Amino acid sequence: MWIVFAILSAVFAALTSILAKVGVDGVNSNLATAIRTVVVVVMAWGMVFLTHAQSGITEISKKSWIFLILSGLATGASWLCYYKALQMGEVSKVVPIDKLSIVFTLILAFVFLHEQFTVKSFLGCVLIAVGTFLMVL
Repeated sequence: MWIVFAILSAVFAALTSILAKVGVDGVNSNLATAIRTVVVVVMAWGMVFLTHAQSGITEISKKSWIFLILSGLATGASWLCYYKALQMGEVSKVVPIDKLSIVFTLILAFVFLHEQFTVKSFLGCVLIAVGTFLMVL
């Protein structure tokens, strides 16, 4: 089932890029990011209450709180940079560079989470990097 959600994530991410490019036209990119963030917050909390998951908030460990907050800060920084890049550049060039996050994620997962970095992973990273370079030219 995870693959269905992963594919849906990719589809929604594609829609996000197109809708954001149109929406950020003539709007300060930081303001546009803030508006998007409010919508995401309302939607996320709506899902929490819809699935009755709110009672789990008291069970979250200090470590999890710290890492969730750090992840939120990284997400915020990513979104601010992404919207600024979309405002200044072409979607067809911004999005491939943004997707280099796959390469960075695999490297960080290897270094910090000690996940396997196989020949297949390495070749995939190289192909993504080369593909990104070709798309941006």
